[in-house]
Amino acid sequence: GSSLLRPFRPAAGQRKVPGASGGAVWRLEASCGLAVAATLRRAESRRSRRLSQRATAVEEVSTTATEESGSSWKYDLIRSVGEECQTEAELRKLVEKKPDFVCYDGFEPSGRMHIAQGVYKSVCVNKCTKAGGQFIFWVADWFALMNDKMGGDIEKIRTVGKYLIEVWKVIGMDMSKVKFLWSSDEISRRAEEYWGQALDIGSRTTLARVKKCCQIMGRGEDSLTAAQILYPLMQCTDIFFLKADICQLGVDQRKVNMLARDYCDAAGRKLKPVILSHHMLYGLKKGQAKMSKSDPDSAIFMEDAAEDVTRKILNAYCPSAPEDQEATSQEGMSLVEDALKNPCLDYIQYTLFSREDFRFQVGEQVYESFQDLKDDFVQGKLEEALLKESLANEVNSLLEPVRRHFEEDAEAKELLEKVSAWRRGEDIVIKSFPTHLGLDLGAEALAVVFAPLPSELLRLSDVFQVLESLRSAEGKRVLWLQDWSAKAVGAAGGSVDCVKGFYQLLLWPSNTGCPTDSDVKHGLNALDPELMSEVTVQWQGEAILSGPSDYWTSVINAGRQCSLEAIRGALAADEELEIAGQVVATIMHLGDVLALVGGREVVLYATSRQRNMHDLAAKHAEACGFAAPEIQVVDATSLRLQADGEGLEVDTQILLTDSEMDINRKFKKAFCEPGNVDFCPPVNWVQALLTNFQLKDFVVSRKEQNGGDLRYDDLQKLREDFGAEVLHPGDLKPSLAKTMNSAMAKLREGLKSKDLKTAQKKLANYAKSLKKKQK
Repeated sequence: GSSLLRPFRPAAGQRKVPGASGGAVWRLEASCGLAVAATLRRAESRRSRRLSQRATAVEEVSTTATEESGSSWKYDLIRSVGEECQTEAELRKLVEKKPDFVCYDGFEPSGRMHIAQGVYKSVCVNKCTKAGGQFIFWVADWFALMNDKMGGDIEKIRTVGKYLIEVWKVIGMDMSKVKFLWSSDEISRRAEEYWGQALDIGSRTTLARVKKCCQIMGRGEDSLTAAQILYPLMQCTDIFFLKADICQLGVDQRKVNMLARDYCDAAGRKLKPVILSHHMLYGLKKGQAKMSKSDPDSAIFMEDAAEDVTRKILNAYCPSAPEDQEATSQEGMSLVEDALKNPCLDYIQYTLFSREDFRFQVGEQVYESFQDLKDDFVQGKLEEALLKESLANEVNSLLEPVRRHFEEDAEAKELLEKVSAWRRGEDIVIKSFPTHLGLDLGAEALAVVFAPLPSELLRLSDVFQVLESLRSAEGKRVLWLQDWSAKAVGAAGGSVDCVKGFYQLLLWPSNTGCPTDSDVKHGLNALDPELMSEVTVQWQGEAILSGPSDYWTSVINAGRQCSLEAIRGALAADEELEIAGQVVATIMHLGDVLALVGGREVVLYATSRQRNMHDLAAKHAEACGFAAPEIQVVDATSLRLQADGEGLEVDTQILLTDSEMDINRKFKKAFCEPGNVDFCPPVNWVQALLTNFQLKDFVVSRKEQNGGDLRYDDLQKLREDFGAEVLHPGDLKPSLAKTMNSAMAKLREGLKSKDLKTAQKKLANYAKSLKKKQK
């Protein structure tokens, strides 16, 4: 404040000496007091620090400016690849913060490579790698296998993939920072990681959102197949599986790539992949929004002879003014307004002028920019015939090294000869048998029970339902635990720990590793250990991982044969088809049943809710040439303590983890109208106790003045007494609670184990999270 305005007065012991910069400074004499000297030294030290901080700040600003300048050209180069970028701010930040960013594109080896995939893609890749990125090509050979390309022969498919890579090498793609990953190798090697990600995406994505990715026009939504829903989920999975920073694919894949960004929002992932969508070259014919490999004259292919290239270009659609065109079935193929839709100009702009320092010569005229050439053509200054002639010459000049390579290099020549022969259908044998997962369950007849999907609550009635089905079964009993399907539909939050915990509580030990105490039994194993010793417990995930390629091929084949209408019909009557994961879980069920019926007789024991799903699986198995499994419905009486729609599930169901106090409270509040035997949950619970806990009788405790104790070993007699009001709710309910708690003692003993305490905690925490969301 005011001290800054005081005139300077030298302190005692100070003298004026010349400064380093030509001015003067006041220094202390040696005899100056220590306190004064220390004060002045501190002041001088503060001044030095301030000067140092200013210098550092200037240096940082200078460095930042240099860095921004250094990354700016990289951003501009990469951004030039895409017709659209989602988002530009994220791309700029990525280039600045992560110089070794990862780009990704994928292709399915299908036999031919057109000029967009060959030349234009090479240009795009080279720009990305020049800016410092690494480019990963996902060679989707496994997807080609599932689509029965090359007769479903994986070796032939891989040969086609090698041929396509050979083309890129010759055309000028810089391979120093390009990596080719084969999906058949990577997915098989990391199946649990890949499919776990795919199922999580399905559980968090609505069916309506996935349908936006399907390029299907003129068809009702129910004519879409389940496979057409699964494919976008898998493409989305590729992005995260490969840890891609930039999705550098064509505009035709934009909707699928944007699905990955939507998934990040749903899953709470902060870092989203940048979507850099490049232009799709027009087909050479009028009205073709993109090239088609099925129409040879719609595109230039990398192995086309010079005369074929010339012929196609001379015959190509080439308007100089906008013309009316029929609507195409390929929506969203271009994000840039183009009234001309001239494929010849399109080729010139993207395959020629996209290259560095390119000049286009037409006769004596040399064009250094595409826009100048286009302006001259539209204004009639440049003739169509001359334009096409020069374009044909330029394209042939580009392709000539490719032709020579496949003529002169022995290995390349052999590759091309094989691929060409297979394209003509030579040496292609179509598989005549359906692919399915092989299970090591022997050849004897199987009696299969599908355990319920997990939830935050394990109802004792569900445990009884499974037990009754297993007791009804004849033959080799198999209990199928749907842990992966649970993830697909987000059951128990899709949490691996919660799903595992639910099934551990259902039966312990549960064949998922050695329990802490091998003597501990819980759930089904505690209720009927003798029966359960004869049951084969099969975790779905373990079965899948024993042969993931065969399993998922069978699932996708099932998906091709199932419409969404069929999927909807397979759901329980009260279930709506809302999320993509429901579609995936349904065709997974078809794959599960196909694995079970392979070469053996099977009986599926089902609840009414499972019946529709089993019916669809049985029809699919029969369509695949197997004997359809028999379906037997085993429905237990409802044990809900209130009428449907009344009360919360947690209060109206007896849970496997309920304490003594919980059971006393729930039975006390249970609906139990005197004389009403048509709906009396406590009476139903007496039957459940006698059957499932294998009790000899049920005792109702009463005071002597009220007639003394009643003993029932016959439910019919109990019903008659209750209907005649000989047995009163006030006596029935407390006696039921007492008997129930006594029977539950052996189950509660198992809950003391460390593993089951952990399982309870996981499910309890999930239940709490659900309550918070509901609030």
